[in-house]
Amino acid sequence: MKRFLLIGLFSFITACGYQLEGVGYINKDVTRVAVKVLVNNTSETGADVIFTNALIREILQKTDTKVVDEATATAVIEGTIKSVTFAALSRASVESVIERGISATMDIQMVNKEGEEIWSAMNLSSTESYTTSQDTSADEGNKGTALEKIAVRSAERIVSRMLSNF
Repeated sequence: MKRFLLIGLFSFITACGYQLEGVGYINKDVTRVAVKVLVNNTSETGADVIFTNALIREILQKTDTKVVDEATATAVIEGTIKSVTFAALSRASVESVIERGISATMDIQMVNKEGEEIWSAMNLSSTESYTTSQDTSADEGNKGTALEKIAVRSAERIVSRMLSNF
């Protein structure tokens, strides 16, 4: 009976999408990494901080790699947010947009102390939609939330790729 309960509990936990954190280092030779603030080549103010923070959180939550300053790091992650674009997805009329799509594209790489590339992902993109509002403050909030979701999704993909490539 105990065995049945243990198997049932394990099945329930794994079915819920629960996974063990700290699945290893992002690279076998990278136990400490510095993450530079991403270069923001877009007109979207603050995107660099949003994407950089999401990447740092994902590394800390999903790997055993420590995020440290550049002086003590065994590698550095750096990158560029190349574009953030918007498109009307649905309209109430010619002048009135109800829903917008937002897309972001970025390049990211990890280099060792000598500046040699260890890992990279070019033209990594993600999209999200958000509901517009006549209230400028609410509209900016919805746009910011959508950009946050893109940053988190991008960070998840980056860390997942780093872990699976090594």
